[in-house]
Amino acid sequence: MRRLPRSLVAVAGAVALTGGCTGGLVPRAAHSSPAVPPRASSPLAASPLVSNQLQDDYQRVIRNVLPSVVQIEASQSLGSGVVYDVQGHVVTNAHVIGQDKTFKVSAATGGETVTARLVSSYPEQDLAVIRLDTVPPGVRAATFGDSSKVDMGQIVLAMGSPLGLSGSVTQGIVSATGRTVSEGGAGGGTGATIANMVQTSAAINPGNSGGALVNLNSEVIGIPTLAAVDPALGGGSAPGIGFAIPASMVRTVAGQIIQHGRVTDSGRAALNITGRTVLGDDYEPNGVAIVQATPGGAAADAGMRAGDVITKVGTTPVTTITSLAEALAAHQPGDKVTVAFTRGTKQERVQVTLGEM
Repeated sequence: MRRLPRSLVAVAGAVALTGGCTGGLVPRAAHSSPAVPPRASSPLAASPLVSNQLQDDYQRVIRNVLPSVVQIEASQSLGSGVVYDVQGHVVTNAHVIGQDKTFKVSAATGGETVTARLVSSYPEQDLAVIRLDTVPPGVRAATFGDSSKVDMGQIVLAMGSPLGLSGSVTQGIVSATGRTVSEGGAGGGTGATIANMVQTSAAINPGNSGGALVNLNSEVIGIPTLAAVDPALGGGSAPGIGFAIPASMVRTVAGQIIQHGRVTDSGRAALNITGRTVLGDDYEPNGVAIVQATPGGAAADAGMRAGDVITKVGTTPVTTITSLAEALAAHQPGDKVTVAFTRGTKQERVQVTLGEM
């Protein structure tokens, strides 16, 4: 069960991203200002008590959370998941489960392998919920934190099964919040555009996808989903750049799937169109042509129609389907935005009340 890492494109366009799934274990060889006091004089560096306390904190969090992390084996991939509730629901990435309906699941702490079945997948947010047929002994539901309290500089741990190494833990900080990231959709990717992601320096390797990004309060603050690679280096990894779906979105999607069997309220803004990227005379993308505007949808109600080519949403230029999705990710359903488009040879602008995906 081999699977190549999938490539994705970040908003800034400087790096690509790869989902953290793997087809199996592939081991790799380990390859001041004068005004600032010397490190040795720092109380933090000098005190073994501080170092020991931090180590104790790490070990406490691992003991608390690792029993909530599982390894998920699908037909074409190997990834991770987080136990969501006592009924045995497990949340993971949609790209981890692919098109499968049944899975083999084992606890990160070891023990028996059990069968799990798909409840529902929501590729638009790269999330899915499966349910364990039986809950293995020692496995327990995770505690999800408050995404609004996640901030830069917080210490975090990433837990999962990188390269099939079940129960692995890496450490880092929250590097940024509010990132909008678009998946490329190649190599099994979902092609989703995901807003408000947590950027972390904790290593996110193939197999970490669907696992847990955890704070020192033993709370899951995100689901590790993407790791950056540098196209300029032939797709080599860009160390210290990973992304996780925030806990608030995980709860929103998983809660609806468990209650209704599907996502009924995405909370994501949409123009309610089917579109395609348009290439200019220089073969460069220069807009999104409306193939169909859903009757009663946001674009149709604003007077837009098939054949119109969208070039801007608000102040954000639109050149491709991906850039359109990224522009919309910054808004909420019901927001009023100005959409610029061309109709034939004419430049048009119209105010649109955004609908919901």
